[in-house]
Amino acid sequence: QVQLVESGGGLVQAGGSLRLSCAASGRVGSVNTVGWFRQAPGQDRQFVASIHSNGNRPYYSDSGKGRFTISRDSAKNTVYLQMSNLKPEDTAVYRCTAGVMGATTFSTVSPRERAWTYWGQGTQVTVSS
Repeated sequence: QVQLVESGGGLVQAGGSLRLSCAASGRVGSVNTVGWFRQAPGQDRQFVASIHSNGNRPYYSDSGKGRFTISRDSAKNTVYLQMSNLKPEDTAVYRCTAGVMGATTFSTVSPRERAWTYWGQGTQVTVSS
């Protein structure tokens, strides 16, 4: 089992920045890909970004590309999501997820919720206008 704990959410004004953290524990060696999804009230869960352990270029959804940066600190078993120029439509619960994916296919597979094995509880991000 792998446990994922998110932190860093909060209330920020439009145009501001936040950095979310996802700390992994347990059998972290059993997963090789970590991602972020978000879900706003009344909406479906939406893929945001993912990163593979082999160092390949991270993958982003169109909504996060250019404003969000996913990165990892392997020594700390932590993945970060740096979000800048935040907009009110970014308001959502952000959840970290982990699983096993191929190094050359993870960008194709990442947006599918069912491709992921482990999920954190989420952290709330609220962007005021």
